[in-house]
Amino acid sequence: MIPLLAGVYLGFTNATLARNAEIEFIGFDNFVQLAQDKQFWDSFGIGLVWAGSVAALTGMSAIALALLLNSKLRFKSLTRIIVLIPWAMPPVVTGILWRMIYDVNSGPLNAALGWFGIEKVNWLGDFSTALPAVIVVGIWSGLPQTTVLLLAGMQSIPGELHEAAALDGANGARRFWHVTLPGLAPVLIAITSIDFIWNFNDFGIVYVLTEGGPGGRTMIPPLFTYLEAFRNREIGYASAMGDVLVLAILLILSIYLVNQFRQNKEGR
Repeated sequence: MIPLLAGVYLGFTNATLARNAEIEFIGFDNFVQLAQDKQFWDSFGIGLVWAGSVAALTGMSAIALALLLNSKLRFKSLTRIIVLIPWAMPPVVTGILWRMIYDVNSGPLNAALGWFGIEKVNWLGDFSTALPAVIVVGIWSGLPQTTVLLLAGMQSIPGELHEAAALDGANGARRFWHVTLPGLAPVLIAITSIDFIWNFNDFGIVYVLTEGGPGGRTMIPPLFTYLEAFRNREIGYASAMGDVLVLAILLILSIYLVNQFRQNKEGR
């Protein structure tokens, strides 16, 4: 609690990392400057795209993977172990691994494209591909835990519901739409919301992959704040950014909690 309050307070000061610098209270000056900072708000938009895309696409991919793992699959145990591998990798290791995969000259991805006569792509250095390439890594990194939770949700759905639907003539697609998906909805909404908040706040993978480049195309708010604090040494201004991000997350979280409260109230 004390670090949080200290961070909030610093947002109202001119604190820097300069040696022997005096900290002065400057009121809302940092926030006035921040309101006019186009680079920060551009990064805020990129952060929403990044977090929303990763959360949504991870959810959809995890449903498909959970369905596969919940089926009568050969070597199911081995498949589950393979699926969990990204979960065991620290973000820095994940970033380094994917930088090698995306490497223009020696990366296996461009080598595979070369087999089909496709020219090399600068995945992390091109304006049009950098953000999608980073989003793919975010999905790969977040897929295991989302899959595990959705698989647990699927296995908690009573088998009698599927049997009754099958007796009524429902095929696999209809059973998924009318039995599996409604049963998974609470878990899916919860984990997607948590994934969104987590990815909006996390910048480890993005920092290792691109450091926010090229040209700020992957500059998300937490990374922008980090660079402002430790590269530009403007602790007070960076703390003001952090205060705004906390308010944004609290707003998103409150919307989710209100929605959950309404759903629980309607379900009674």
